[in-house]
Amino acid sequence: MRLDRWFKVHFPGLGFGPLQKLLRSGQVRVDGGRVKSDARVQPGQMVRVPPLDVDAKLKSGPIAGKDLKHSSDFELLSRMVLHEDEKVIVLNKPPGLAVQGGSGVARHIDQMLEAWISPKGEKPRLVHRLDRDTSGVLVIARTRGAAQKLTAAFRERDTKKTYWSLVKGVPRKHEDKISTWLVKEPTADGDRMRIAKHGEDGADHAVSYYRVVETAAQRLAWLEMEPYTGRTHQLRVHALHIGHPIIGDPKYFDDDPNWDFPGGIQKRLHLHARHIDIPHPSGGRLRVTAPLPPHMVQSWNLLGFDENSAPIRDDEA
Repeated sequence: MRLDRWFKVHFPGLGFGPLQKLLRSGQVRVDGGRVKSDARVQPGQMVRVPPLDVDAKLKSGPIAGKDLKHSSDFELLSRMVLHEDEKVIVLNKPPGLAVQGGSGVARHIDQMLEAWISPKGEKPRLVHRLDRDTSGVLVIARTRGAAQKLTAAFRERDTKKTYWSLVKGVPRKHEDKISTWLVKEPTADGDRMRIAKHGEDGADHAVSYYRVVETAAQRLAWLEMEPYTGRTHQLRVHALHIGHPIIGDPKYFDDDPNWDFPGGIQKRLHLHARHIDIPHPSGGRLRVTAPLPPHMVQSWNLLGFDENSAPIRDDEA
């Protein structure tokens, strides 16, 4: 196997940047010779590894609330990695972890990325955002040049982002386009978006697409959602706008006395960035899928939903 893959298996706590530094300085050798990360390691070869200040038994599995409080930045980030190369990192962000700082935010990914500063002193960069309570695919640029290309891809809408959600009720149309204007309003609980009129001061146009994947007794629906624009809380507001708010949404799901919250389902936001298809800075396209967070796995199991019911379609793969 490739040498970098060998290290990921045997030393999962060692990040991409630190490994590159060890290889460039000749501290890692194969059969006594210097090597690069893409070198192939053959059975019987001797890999020389210097003493490493990393945990070879890095935890695996879903990231729980206690992990967010007690694990180091390096360990948490390493556990989130779905894809990693010289230009791009793709994380599976857990729900409850903010992407950037703000009022009441003690820990966030932008700050945590200091743990991954390269030997050249370059810190990985955010190129898009996810809401704090939304889980799933988050793309990070390793270099300034990669950040420019990835940011341009988002700005020019040369990306395809697919979200999974669980909503109250079942939309009348199996699939549809939602087109509205949105405006941000400050509230006691933080900023909240609302539907605005065309031409209203500060309003932005927002377009989303959805399709119903499966339903549960006409009480709940699993939606595959795709934001064409990238406005704050866009999918959450659009779900509410069509009369089917996302289950567990603390801002946009209002309790209805005529509707009982399903037993066994956690009151946590059921919105997950499932898949992204984006141009890679080095050419070609990068396609990454993120596993569901534990509270959504629990709901899917309870409702008898099969994750394979919404495969990545031909135009996405």
